[in-house]
Amino acid sequence: MRVVSLVPSLTEAVALTLPGALVGATDWCTHPVGLEVPRVGGSKYPDLNRVRALRPDLVLLNVEENRREDADALVAAGVPVRVTYPRTVDGALTELAELLTELGSPGEPEWLVSARRAWAELPEERPPRRAVVPVWRRPWVALGRDTFAGDVLRRLGLTNLYADHAERYPRPSLDELRGRDPTLVVLPDEPYRFAVDDGPEAFPGLPCALVSGRHLTWYGPSLVEAPAVLAAQLAAPVSHPAG
Repeated sequence: MRVVSLVPSLTEAVALTLPGALVGATDWCTHPVGLEVPRVGGSKYPDLNRVRALRPDLVLLNVEENRREDADALVAAGVPVRVTYPRTVDGALTELAELLTELGSPGEPEWLVSARRAWAELPEERPPRRAVVPVWRRPWVALGRDTFAGDVLRRLGLTNLYADHAERYPRPSLDELRGRDPTLVVLPDEPYRFAVDDGPEAFPGLPCALVSGRHLTWYGPSLVEAPAVLAAQLAAPVSHPAG
């Protein structure tokens, strides 16, 4: 199988499990570190001519990561595609197992077995924390209903205050975000790169947890570390002084 991945987390999964299968990836595919394969541009605007030139047997895409028109163009050109769309941790683990089997893995790789174990061993009871999760600013965009990242945070003991919103990624005003009365603001470093000096100042007096976007949103080998990494980051918020 010759595989081109337009999804960073799947690039990491395939590269670690079946390294000879991966023949192309996006510029944003940063893991595993040192990966040496031809690059085909960004996830949102890949160079489809370069993708086709690599003669892939399969191109990996994701509903949120990639554009529908690129998937349609590849299909129209006779290129097989596989579109993933996990919205829960369990769904991601199942999709990963199915995909790797389809690509020729003789069994579940050790990292996938470890990821299942890591998420199965989470404490059952956690003090509830009411959270808002901005993923962009200018304009503000928040994590809404039915998302993989939302399920990750739910399993780590957070109540997403936009989980019942009609939209998966609503665009509330800053006043509305504050008005939800969160006890924690979760600020990932991707897709928007929130940082200690870029984000917490918008929520003075509120604890703000700066978390790894890779561990919050990627579904692949990072799932092994994600529970421990995110739990530690959620437990050590920063706070911008009020007033």
